[in-house]
Amino acid sequence: MAEKRTRSNKGGGAARGVRSFVAVEIPASIREDIAKLQEEIDLPGVRLVKPDLIHVTLKFLGDVPLPKMDRVVGALRTVEQPAFTARVAGIGTFPGRSIRVVWIGALGDFEPLFSAVEEALVPLGFPREARKFTSHATIARVGWPTPETTALLASKLAPYRDVDLGEFTAEEFILKKSTLTPGGPIYEDVAAFPLSRP
Repeated sequence: MAEKRTRSNKGGGAARGVRSFVAVEIPASIREDIAKLQEEIDLPGVRLVKPDLIHVTLKFLGDVPLPKMDRVVGALRTVEQPAFTARVAGIGTFPGRSIRVVWIGALGDFEPLFSAVEEALVPLGFPREARKFTSHATIARVGWPTPETTALLASKLAPYRDVDLGEFTAEEFILKKSTLTPGGPIYEDVAAFPLSRP
């Protein structure tokens, strides 16, 4: 199914709300390199994230009532953070002995941006994250991890633990709408928020 990636000023959504999250995009050139790395872990039971959908999530908002979306956009417009240099490097997994998620690291000033986004959204009723923020981009998921799958996946990942795919400048963050479909999620940009230049 072809991916749909459009920018719109409207939230859209279903009766239960607009499934939304805040993210920083990874440039296409780096996503192409991630796709090559994904080929190494294309194993039975491993679901690869489509390269066009790979991003660094700052905050997942869940299903936001449509009338509330304008307030979310307004709150995010108050975030003032500088643009920064980011590096995509290092492979890791969640949670521990059984691998359920494979991610690639995102280094840079993501944590201050995450904190600013959280601070802007708390007054609208979005709770702070209980877990420590770890900037990363998910590249694969394992639905039902078995010891065999985990062992094979770990061996495939071992040579790439310190992989370095290069730098990019994070110049904006984006509020995205996610529509779940049988062919996978469809992401649409609701609004983009520029980061200030020095």
